[in-house]
Amino acid sequence: MTAKEKSIIANPALAAEGHLKIEWVDAHMPVLNRIKEQFVKEQPFKGLKVSICLHLEAKTANLARVVQAGGAEVTITGSNPLSTQDDVCAALVEDGITVMAKYKPEPEEYKAMLIKSLETKPDLIIDDGGELVALLHTERPDLIETIRGGAEETTTGIIRLKALQKEGALQFPMVAVNDAYCKYLFDNRYGTGQSVFDAINRTTNLVVAGKTVVVVGYGWCGKGVAMRAKGLGANVIVTEVDAIKGVEAYMDGFAIMPMAEAAKLGDVFVTVTGNNSVIRGEHYDVMKDGAILANAGHFDVEVNKPELLARSITKRVVRHNIEEYKQQDGRRLYLLAEGRLVNLGAGDGHPAEIMDMTFSLQALSLKYVNDQYQALGKRVLNLPYELDEQVARFKLESLGTSVDKLSEAQIAYLNSWK
Repeated sequence: MTAKEKSIIANPALAAEGHLKIEWVDAHMPVLNRIKEQFVKEQPFKGLKVSICLHLEAKTANLARVVQAGGAEVTITGSNPLSTQDDVCAALVEDGITVMAKYKPEPEEYKAMLIKSLETKPDLIIDDGGELVALLHTERPDLIETIRGGAEETTTGIIRLKALQKEGALQFPMVAVNDAYCKYLFDNRYGTGQSVFDAINRTTNLVVAGKTVVVVGYGWCGKGVAMRAKGLGANVIVTEVDAIKGVEAYMDGFAIMPMAEAAKLGDVFVTVTGNNSVIRGEHYDVMKDGAILANAGHFDVEVNKPELLARSITKRVVRHNIEEYKQQDGRRLYLLAEGRLVNLGAGDGHPAEIMDMTFSLQALSLKYVNDQYQALGKRVLNLPYELDEQVARFKLESLGTSVDKLSEAQIAYLNSWK
């Protein structure tokens, strides 16, 4: 069967629009294009099957095409029902990539497409949020046999993988791309910060300046969200469960307090924890009329939707990607993008130049796993520093600049204890 015959997409007629989107990001992803040139020559994935589960938009499409250029037979599916772009899916099918994704499928259909992407019996996987890995280790362990390993790019996914490894249950090596310097320093911080407010501003059409923004979690994503909110003129409050991160947020110039207090003050709430129910019932009870709730974590569990609905007398869509929950006392709370990842559910995700580095890490991680999988063991492992540094070096070169090099004498000095 051809890729077209195997694919499950919404509308093949949208391909031309999708190609335009891919062409735009391609022009702004020079590092990934440099790796593509390398892959075309070396063919590291020749004869192999690769299944990719990521937010299926134009930048991801470019990564899929790079893996394909390395010789792989590529199947791709979406990692979030709201982030899939149907025109991009159609374009990829025309490029010979099997696509199993649609915008906003029913939950059962979404899960079925994830499983179908695994039924191709891939040799390698690229995962987001641990979606494919979870299915392989629960419902479809019969499909693990062919898998050499893969790469995971999210904080949520790494949490799940490490829990699986702790139980001694992980069945193949997975590279923690999220823990690479060129991922969390730039993607998590600058990418999340910008894309979250791109989405919030586009969706609400409201001013940020002067509002109180509550950032729930001060990891690298939370740092980026807080920094961008401050830059837009907001008063920023950070809530945390880690005292060290709390001190860090305080010294970065932000107010730090428990959510029980912050809930009374916030105009906009953004969750970035990777945890469950960080905004919940008792917080809704004291929020201002008109408070806006947004989640920037992978799963739609950080803002507790069942408890929000239970406290509401009405629920209605008041604007695309905005649901109004009217409380018993008449207060209105607004949830963006169904509580799903707001920057992709209600926006286009991270800027292309940021994802250029992240997806370059993904491509190099996949090659690394394929080259070394027999020696890596069944564990979560870090990307070798030299590959991380290679991406940074390529990035600087694409900007027309570089950094200094140590002299032999300096290297000898640093390596000496005397």
